[in-house]
Amino acid sequence: MAANPNSHEDDDVNPFANPGSVPPARLSPLPPEPVDYDRGATVDIPLDNAKDLKMKEKELQAKEAELKRREEELKRKEEAAARAGIVIEVKNWPPFFPLIHHDIANEIPIHLQKLQYIAFTTLLGLIVCLAWNIIAVTTAWIRGEGPTIWLLSVIYFITGVPGAYFLWYRPLYRAMSTDSALKFGWFFLAYALHISFCVFSAIAPPIIFKGKSLTGILPAIELLGYHIVVGIFYFIGFALFALESLISIWVIQQVYMYFRGSGKAAEMKHEAARTTMMQAL
Repeated sequence: MAANPNSHEDDDVNPFANPGSVPPARLSPLPPEPVDYDRGATVDIPLDNAKDLKMKEKELQAKEAELKRREEELKRKEEAAARAGIVIEVKNWPPFFPLIHHDIANEIPIHLQKLQYIAFTTLLGLIVCLAWNIIAVTTAWIRGEGPTIWLLSVIYFITGVPGAYFLWYRPLYRAMSTDSALKFGWFFLAYALHISFCVFSAIAPPIIFKGKSLTGILPAIELLGYHIVVGIFYFIGFALFALESLISIWVIQQVYMYFRGSGKAAEMKHEAARTTMMQAL
């Protein structure tokens, strides 16, 4: 009988029974990738030639010579200024916006630094007093006291702050650093006026516009009767001016004790007598 081609007898055959009968599969190798570079090629790195190097060297030498010349010229000017007694001061205070030269740690003798710092505190204290005076007087103006007292308070601040620095703080700074008797004398005169102004402001008698352009005790008591907030602002101003007055009195006492103890008082009298004699002759 002929074999049936659709018979499933072949299904019982194990293909792994005779491994030699199944030919092993082979993978075809991948074609080699072309190499896209030339091993014999050289890299061209641009370099300055000797001429350019020499030109740059000459330029650097010229700049160095110019800087050296400027340094020598500046040094000659500083030496000439020092011989002539001219002090070149670099502005360094306040640090965020330098306006003045101030270096107590390096320019004031160590035994006078504490006193100088306290004197500087009175300068800053005056600034605070006059600034608060503007604020308090502004509240009084808003409450109907008129704009004139406000204008006066602004004038006090504009003239008082630079006036205090140039009239008494700077002379004291120079006197402490150079030990000049004349500088001390000028300081005593100007600082006495400063103390007088602070005491007058703390009281604020009703002389100029009923005293309300200054935050003293008298206008504070008056304003407290019908403007409590304004009266409190004036009382704060009175406390600031009173504290400024007390510290300033202590400073002038300490400076005078040093002035007398160092013999500068006798030196100042001798210089004043010599000047008078020269003028008479």
